[in-house]
Amino acid sequence: MINTNDSKYYQRIPLWKDISLEEWNTREWQLKNLVTDVEMLSKVIKLTDKERANIERASRDSKFQATPYYLSLIDENNPECPVRMQAIPTIAELEEGRGDLLDPLAEDADSPVPRLVHRYPDRVLFLVSEVCSMYCRFCTRKRHILDRTSKQLSSEHDKAINYIKEHPEVRDVILSGGDALMLSVDMLEGIVSRLRAIPHVEIIRVASRMPCVLPMGVTDAYVQMLSKYQPIFFMTHFNHPFEVTPQAASACDRIAGVGMPVQNQSVLLRKVNSDPNIMKKLSHELLKMRVTPYYIYQCDLAEGIEHFRTPVSQGFEIVENLRGHTSGLALPTFVIDAPGGGGKIPVMPNYLLTMSDKSAVMRNYRGLMSSYANPRDRDCSCSTSEEISKTLAEEKPINRAYMDLVDGKRVTLKPEI
Repeated sequence: MINTNDSKYYQRIPLWKDISLEEWNTREWQLKNLVTDVEMLSKVIKLTDKERANIERASRDSKFQATPYYLSLIDENNPECPVRMQAIPTIAELEEGRGDLLDPLAEDADSPVPRLVHRYPDRVLFLVSEVCSMYCRFCTRKRHILDRTSKQLSSEHDKAINYIKEHPEVRDVILSGGDALMLSVDMLEGIVSRLRAIPHVEIIRVASRMPCVLPMGVTDAYVQMLSKYQPIFFMTHFNHPFEVTPQAASACDRIAGVGMPVQNQSVLLRKVNSDPNIMKKLSHELLKMRVTPYYIYQCDLAEGIEHFRTPVSQGFEIVENLRGHTSGLALPTFVIDAPGGGGKIPVMPNYLLTMSDKSAVMRNYRGLMSSYANPRDRDCSCSTSEEISKTLAEEKPINRAYMDLVDGKRVTLKPEI
């Protein structure tokens, strides 16, 4: 593990030994100095001739790009360093895997307009960008990774927003990509402000891996802008406790500090985090940054990433070793995003053994069994069911003040009765 508590940790790398701390910690310098080819990478870490050749071959089919910050976390003494494995191409990416699919989640089939995936009834995935500061080697959307942003970006954004306007059932919009924070502040605000002006859009989620791979990219300008359009949830992506650095903690603190909840989605990766103790430690470190462990994803069936996939049983083992052995706050949900567009399916050990009208028999995390006696009165109807059902059908807020935009400012309006 690299000691990033030493502010000059990156200067051990000759390529960056003369870079000032002020430059290093800016979004602009990091993005200007992205490592995108094997020649530059060889100045960051030692590569054998064979490794150079393999990286060149693998990166022809899948773009290589990484931030100086993230590469500076690589432990050269560990050939299976979890940071290195996530960032640097290997020849294994060219191997055909069992069950490989170009579009493993069938997102293209559920895309009514460009950049929008509408799979679940009340929420949509809005792919606002196809670029990232770092291209993870296990990416599900490798088919979208391009060398440049689409020339039709603004018009495609318009089509997606118009679709959302025309579908009142959509109450939750996830801005992803690519990485949402790769858009300029003004462009991102243009999208967020227009979504917030749509009455039926209640929740906006912004997805970015920048807190992990480019924490200095999460600037005050982005955070303050987003804070104007609450409620906004910030979705990020840490996979290993070594990624939780003081710099990452500062980025998460900037986000949480303005009242945006931060939630983490990890991917279960063989040889990276496929160990119960690693995932437990990651959950603990996330909570210390005010980041909620939200999901652990089974690695998708995207082409060229079978070497990252674990047996589903390994996810079971991790869940078993978290449940009861640590705080409930530290328990993410283990899910498989079903191939072919079936959506997220929670997968977990079976704690309910039998159930009858009289009782339910369960086991706990230690394997001890207990019985819960069901009540004699089984009527579960509620007096407010009809009222709430009608409100849900009409998609209207219930007896509460709500926020709206007036002259570009957030104000509280009188609740709708």
